[in-house]
Amino acid sequence: MLYLLVSHAVHDGHITLLNLLRYISFRAGCACMTALGISLLLGRPLITMLRRIQRYGQPIRAVGPERHIIEKAGTPTMGGMLILIALTVATLLWGNLENGFVWAVLLTTLGFGLIGFADDYRKLARRNTDGLSKRARLGSEFAISLICGGWLQYLMPPELANHLAFPFAKELLLPLGLLYPVFAMIVITGFGNAVNFTDGLDGLAIGPVVVAALVFAILSYVVGNHVFADYLQVHAVPGTGELAVFCAALVGAGLGFLWFNAPPAAVFMGDTGSLSLGGALGSLAVAIKHELVLCIVGGLFVVETLSVIIQVFWYKRTGRRVFLMAPIHHHFEKKGWAEPKIVIRFWIVSIVLGMCGLATLKLR
Repeated sequence: MLYLLVSHAVHDGHITLLNLLRYISFRAGCACMTALGISLLLGRPLITMLRRIQRYGQPIRAVGPERHIIEKAGTPTMGGMLILIALTVATLLWGNLENGFVWAVLLTTLGFGLIGFADDYRKLARRNTDGLSKRARLGSEFAISLICGGWLQYLMPPELANHLAFPFAKELLLPLGLLYPVFAMIVITGFGNAVNFTDGLDGLAIGPVVVAALVFAILSYVVGNHVFADYLQVHAVPGTGELAVFCAALVGAGLGFLWFNAPPAAVFMGDTGSLSLGGALGSLAVAIKHELVLCIVGGLFVVETLSVIIQVFWYKRTGRRVFLMAPIHHHFEKKGWAEPKIVIRFWIVSIVLGMCGLATLKLR
């Protein structure tokens, strides 16, 4: 919004220090600080409100680790609303609202957040861990993801619109034709649920999300700038530089939420947060043609999801478990690791994977 006001002022001949707002890097920094400030200011009042409304907090799975029933009982959920409020306000304030990529990613994020909110509400209303039916939940996710995929395909240059790009090989493009929106749907929905699987310990999911958002802020800025894109041998997608503002806002909102979600958590993000954050990462990757790089940067989410798939598949075939419990962070809990140790070590892995994701720029 501020960007548009400054643009009109410059067009009318009013040249001031506000010209700084024309620079993506400056607005990204401001978006990060704005989202951080909003989440820190609203965090405590929102948690108080959620405690008053929910009374008994998030229902705890009976089949989960035993200590969760004692230690986490009564903790309110739906804290993802704090992230979404801060992210949305900061993006609308500092982003270029004439940019289609910003709207596509933001609305996809909010759409997934709405699905997560409905899922959380149903769990609270029924006082159990059964939320929306799988058909309703996945159907809604697929619909939003498919619309987002088609929207982003329309915004892309024709030579890239229907293709899958590969890291380390700019000249290699896999044509997907009319199947590209379906591929985008799988990426966005897949990562929405991958982050959801990871959200099982205090601070576990939001840390890797912040790391991934920071990496994608850099990647978006590079991909949206023809000079940098040519120099680093990546495909340029005009207009995606503005997504750096969205990513920076996500970093700030995530850090603000982590202030209250750090062990022992005062609030859980719930599906409201985990689904929306995964949807945000998936749509960002599709927008800047870095879907495969997301599998590196978000490798922790991929491993968490694979652990669930492997566990279910092997148990149905043999009646035995590969892991003591899935997702894999619960496996380490069962082995006796303290929760902070698991969280911090997973963060370290996420940071290393984020650096590997950035290394794809240097090695191309």
